[in-house]
Amino acid sequence: MKLSSFFSLLLAPILLVTVAYGQPSKPVKDYINVKGPIRFDNISYSLSWSSHPSAQLYKQEYIVKGGQSDKYKTMILMDVITGNTRIEDVVSGKVLELKNIKAGNPMVNYELLEKNGETMIDFLLSANSPDGKTINIVEHNVYRYKKVTNKSGQKAVLLFGVSKRGYGNDITSFLTNLKSTKSELLNKVGRYNIPEIIWPAQ
Repeated sequence: MKLSSFFSLLLAPILLVTVAYGQPSKPVKDYINVKGPIRFDNISYSLSWSSHPSAQLYKQEYIVKGGQSDKYKTMILMDVITGNTRIEDVVSGKVLELKNIKAGNPMVNYELLEKNGETMIDFLLSANSPDGKTINIVEHNVYRYKKVTNKSGQKAVLLFGVSKRGYGNDITSFLTNLKSTKSELLNKVGRYNIPEIIWPAQ
């Protein structure tokens, strides 16, 4: 697979949600041995969606029980990029994606933080109504990237992310609250003891 194709799979904006209508519900496959529930900030999140779009990439999402993936208020994300991929390359790709989005949406902004060989990206996204006159969704994300090695000595980059959304009439209060809660969330994500992952042998 071409590198550009790989990163397009890895870096697809989270706001682009795909929903399968009319299909029977199937058990979600746990590719990385973190079926959950994941406990973060005194809230439990259950595995709601997973994907293995390329040989190197595993993606899993977790939401509160009874929640909807396309209307969530808080979501946990875990991505695993196996092989010798560098954190710097993954982060650079994400930053480039955000810069491209920001070119057409000035509300988008981001900040990079680095500590102890790990990198965090704190960023804000938004989605407008079809006519472009109103903002339908505002999304705040904190992504934490770290290198991991499994028991077989295989290396990977692990992404642990927390995503929060405000919708419609709640957007103003969402942004107001964000001013006082942003730093706290960054600290909680940075300190969080990420569950051990196990990915299939390559």
